Amino acid sequence: MEKLAKDGMTMLLVTHEVNFARTVASTTVFMRQGKIWESSPSQELFANPQTPELRNFVSAGSK
Repeated sequence: MEKLAKDGMTMLLVTHEVNFARTVASTTVFMRQGKIWESSPSQELFANPQTPELRNFVSAGSK
């Protein structure tokens, strides 16, 4: 999947693997309870999460 992303393949992927999403995705959507809570370019989203829920999810996924 990483090679496909590097080759420019458009994909929609649902994952709980924060580090994989951070590495591969150009845009990330954070969903909770079936609703979109945050959406932005991946580098921005992971560098500056806006909600406490995303901050917790990111910190838990980077352990």
